[in-house]
Amino acid sequence: MKLTVVGTGYVGLVTGTCMAETGVEVLCVDNNVDKVKTMTAGKLPIYEPHLDQLFQRNILSGRLRFSTELKEGLDHSDIIMLALPTPDGGNGFADLSYVLKVSKAIGQQMTNYKVIVNKSTVPVGTADKVREVVNKHTNIAFDVVSNPEFLREGFAVEDFLKPERIIIGSQSDRAIDLMKQLYRPFVRSGNPILVMDEKSSELTKYAANAFLATKITFMNEIANFCEKVGADVDMVRRGVGTDSRIGKRFLFPGIGYGGSCFPKDVKALFHSGQEVGHNFNILEAVIKTNDNQRTVLLPRLEAFFKGQLKGKKIAIWGLAFKPETDDIREAPALFMIDELLHRGAKIQVHDPEAMANVEKIYGSKIDYCPNIYDAVNGVDALVISTEWSIFRSPDFARIKNLMTTPAIFDGRNLYDTITLQEEGFYYSSIGRALVQPQ
Repeated sequence: MKLTVVGTGYVGLVTGTCMAETGVEVLCVDNNVDKVKTMTAGKLPIYEPHLDQLFQRNILSGRLRFSTELKEGLDHSDIIMLALPTPDGGNGFADLSYVLKVSKAIGQQMTNYKVIVNKSTVPVGTADKVREVVNKHTNIAFDVVSNPEFLREGFAVEDFLKPERIIIGSQSDRAIDLMKQLYRPFVRSGNPILVMDEKSSELTKYAANAFLATKITFMNEIANFCEKVGADVDMVRRGVGTDSRIGKRFLFPGIGYGGSCFPKDVKALFHSGQEVGHNFNILEAVIKTNDNQRTVLLPRLEAFFKGQLKGKKIAIWGLAFKPETDDIREAPALFMIDELLHRGAKIQVHDPEAMANVEKIYGSKIDYCPNIYDAVNGVDALVISTEWSIFRSPDFARIKNLMTTPAIFDGRNLYDTITLQEEGFYYSSIGRALVQPQ
């Protein structure tokens, strides 16, 4: 079987590589010439655990190839999967310009039946818009399918190869049969392929992300309340998470969600509701709460330094929005960096994968350290923004010796409060009692 994937971002590369791993002949199309050259040479432009091995293997086997020519992609396969950016257009709505531009080109260049698959996260009704655009430029038969992805950055290969469900949004038997054939190797263990109409499929992705974002935000609100009344959010989280109706995942409090999906998708669904006269009151609260949560540690730092952050040296561990990725889109760490720089603080950072991406934004405004201990050398406080595994069991005695002031502001609740007290740290976390050194 053959597949063309248009767009080689995070979703496109994972999709193309994992499809090739099952024996599908995949051609990935991208208009970035340098990127295509890099990928053809066997180099990944993104970091994602376990992807590199599959990427290299399928390039060597010839099952995974790259091109800058859409026409080559149309000639290669009857299934054209669009994995294109749909960023926030600045008004809360998803920007569909990339999707519609490629759809127009497909209509102009196709010469036989095609299944055009929206893999990107798109608003309800996008399949109709794609169909309308393609129809204007061809009389050849085609179908448009909504096939949302449910990939977690850091676990994307596992999620793709062992999906909990595959959703196919289409009312065409011909298109549905082709899509089922394409995905058959991924559901051998019995996980379902769910077939529904295009609009329901499109909304399913938004609903899933919005619900998970709401769950995270709700727990952050509970954590903030815990601090005011003297409760321990870890105890509350465990008590709530054992309820099978709720589940234990996405209940860890912190400094808000980020990344390429949750912030954009929650806003897009909220504004889509407004467009049809429906007010998502819950989502409005989620957006506002998450915006505030990103810098919830800032007033604590200001209070600790009695309002004098100017000239203070602050270390930040973790820059990516979550561990096991180099993605810094909407990362809480960046919001903290902006606020600290505005107040005149000096910042030195460490992240296992994301520092190069952050340097493109801040340049020499902050210092980039090769390891966690260099990052805390001579600092007045440490802020933890991402729960990378390498941060979980540091040498606290060494850290204390390196820091000017042994103060840790933990946005991910990595450490046991009793341990930090015994080690002699000032320790502020989320939803738990403040620890003062003995």
